[in-house]
Amino acid sequence: MDYKGRYEEWLHSKYMDEETKEELLSIKDNEKEIEDRFYRDLEFGTAGLRGKIGVGTNRMNKYIVARATQGLADFIIEKGKKYMDRGVVIAYDCRHFSKEFAKKTALVLAGNGIKAYLFEDLRPTPELSFAVRKLNTAAGIVITASHNPKEYNGYKVYWEEGSQILEDVASAITTKIQNIKDFSVIKTMDEKDAVKRGLLSILGKEIDDVYIENVKSLGLRENIDKEIKIVYTPLNGTGNIPVRRVLKERGFKNIIVVPEQENPDPDFTTVGYPNPEDVKAFAYAEKLGKKVGAEILIATDPDCDRLGVMVKGEKEEYVSLNGNQMGAIFIQYILEAKKEQNTLQEDAYIVKSIVTGDLGKAIAKSYGVKTFEALTGFKNICGKVNELEKLGNNNFVFGYEESIGYVAGNFVRDKDGVIASELLCEAAAYYKGHGKTLLDVLEEIYKKYGYYQEKLVSIVLEGIEGQNRIKRMMEKFRTEYPTDIKKSKLSKYIDYQKQVSFDFLKEKEESIEIPISNVLKFVFDDHSWYAIRPSGTEPKIKVYMYTKGDTLEEAQEKLKNIEEVVMKQLEEVE
Repeated sequence: MDYKGRYEEWLHSKYMDEETKEELLSIKDNEKEIEDRFYRDLEFGTAGLRGKIGVGTNRMNKYIVARATQGLADFIIEKGKKYMDRGVVIAYDCRHFSKEFAKKTALVLAGNGIKAYLFEDLRPTPELSFAVRKLNTAAGIVITASHNPKEYNGYKVYWEEGSQILEDVASAITTKIQNIKDFSVIKTMDEKDAVKRGLLSILGKEIDDVYIENVKSLGLRENIDKEIKIVYTPLNGTGNIPVRRVLKERGFKNIIVVPEQENPDPDFTTVGYPNPEDVKAFAYAEKLGKKVGAEILIATDPDCDRLGVMVKGEKEEYVSLNGNQMGAIFIQYILEAKKEQNTLQEDAYIVKSIVTGDLGKAIAKSYGVKTFEALTGFKNICGKVNELEKLGNNNFVFGYEESIGYVAGNFVRDKDGVIASELLCEAAAYYKGHGKTLLDVLEEIYKKYGYYQEKLVSIVLEGIEGQNRIKRMMEKFRTEYPTDIKKSKLSKYIDYQKQVSFDFLKEKEESIEIPISNVLKFVFDDHSWYAIRPSGTEPKIKVYMYTKGDTLEEAQEKLKNIEEVVMKQLEEVE
């Protein structure tokens, strides 16, 4: 059935309510809008669902959420009564319809005889991961679109380890969803009946308290300057209560919150694009920071799984630290403290993504700590932790990726902005006591390990045409790519989709163990490299560029050269 047929089917369906039909009628003369809403089903991948809010098969709405939940329910039912009784825990963020989608999810699960645990109000995504492990549920769901603009929402699924589902589970659930041809087969239950039958329980303080205690247990040092002045913005999301609580209970005395961005706001009125990776998101925090003399600024994204940081520099201006730089500082701080305290285990390890820089790996190596690599995304980073845990290694120290996601400890299996906030503030307070800022620490790291520089360029290409152009870009770089960029010579080409690595120096092709993914990586003989991949959650193609030099200037020059050559070749693809 084409998009017009799907549109008509929804418009005349007995299952759709009047409000839905009114929205459909409002676009009846907009052919392009109808096509975009109905040309495909919103894809259920390893990140679950994510899309613009609205009516249609390619949108986030209560019908698509209900169908996805029915598919998940069918998968759990197939696993047996034990999994059904263990149930599913559900959290949600501050976005439009998050609460409604969460409740719809709970009632569809209940309608299928599966126990649902629903948080009473907004909670950060990492607390959902914690709750799955704490309650020993079969799965978890969080309604969030992370840092996407206000028009978006999403549906992220976790499996019993507390980490996001991987390809095998996602594929099985997708099959179940695709088998649902009629919305009328979706089972549901009245809320009062669900509670009465013990199929719906509301969660609150009891989970919060245990989660916060676990976060606090990750503290490494008490002899720190807790008078350090910190400005925090939750960017109108879910981080306000848990981040402030942890910092207060850890004894920090000067946490100043940006008042305009303190409370939930689904429209993100003061920020627009609530991504703390973008320095523009810090505009209000910078203004307040200068007013109160803050030494660092921190920001968590709306579902509080990522942390952005800015540090006061020499000229009283705030300097942004990217995910690679912060990852290096975290690793240096954690390993240094553990070594001093003789708590660094022999088989301790860290995990990073394949598109994250190598500076953290160099630091870990100097402490005798191994680095494992995983595909992009914390589902893969924590998936590696799950894998190693099953092999008997419980000495995971730290996981991170360049897109400002970090986690420590074994009680959360996802990136965690609450944990990251606590460890970051502790590190900054510790180094302040030694007369250093985080910028000073970073410079010391560069002097010891080399100057690593990085840049991420994201090309936004929306709609069907955009998707097709992204495919052509990837196809071109699989067959045509630069072998020399100034003095840098290509030494290795890795195609993660074909699971092969070709070494140009040895003229040898080898298979790689990392799972299949549509990523290309090009490594040069001077430790420079770049990688290209389509985003799994947004209409973008991403280019990650990394260099290493003996001086900052040398590393930056190499970065400029790579960017010029690679971006020119990408832009030539029509």
